[in-house]
Amino acid sequence: MDYTIIIFIIFGIIPSLTWLAYYLRKDVHPEPKKMILKIFFWGIFIALPVFFVQVGLKFLLDQTNVNIWIYEIIYWFLIISLSEELFKYLVIRIKVINSSNLDEPLDIMLYMVIAALGFAAIENILYLFVPAGQMSLNQLVDRTLVVTFIRFIGATFLHTLCSAVIGYSLAFSFCEVKTKHISLVLGIFVAVALHGLYNFSIMTLSGYAKFGIPVIIILTLAFLVISGFENLKKMKSICKIK
Repeated sequence: MDYTIIIFIIFGIIPSLTWLAYYLRKDVHPEPKKMILKIFFWGIFIALPVFFVQVGLKFLLDQTNVNIWIYEIIYWFLIISLSEELFKYLVIRIKVINSSNLDEPLDIMLYMVIAALGFAAIENILYLFVPAGQMSLNQLVDRTLVVTFIRFIGATFLHTLCSAVIGYSLAFSFCEVKTKHISLVLGIFVAVALHGLYNFSIMTLSGYAKFGIPVIIILTLAFLVISGFENLKKMKSICKIK
């Protein structure tokens, strides 16, 4: 195997594993390692159908004659952000909700993060791939380190935060049955909107907005997720998941 592929795989996974270790420490009642690996790999597996969905929808969008700004909004908010958040949510809905390993509200939020980290890992690896023949080994390593660090504090962290917001809303929906659907839809909407705005800002804006808006989004999501973790910890004794 080409050494460059090994480098890309290792450094593509490092950000996800680092964040995984951080989030797992927040769980007072550790989840089974087998279940953690299962959901992590499901996060990786869903990248393939997400890719085909995004390519197909982009092809359809390209057939339209919409204004460039409308095009960018549809692409980043609906095609990219909505598809990714929806598929990560479906992994938990299908593979976790009816699992015997699920015994407290916090678990839902945690498993959403784990699925997101699996998805981010394969995304990171793909972003690292470049025509290695055009670079020396030192240049390749330098670029890999820079991209890995940027995605560690940016895209990978964003994936965990957005999925955590959806995880919180899903867990909360089990505790507040009367507002079940409203809570879930609101959580998905917030995650998709902020995820889309993050991508839209970085890829289409310029100047201070290009970096300022993403920083504000990350900080806002981090605050929401920290608050969500604390709220779910308080609910564990009064909320049944099933």
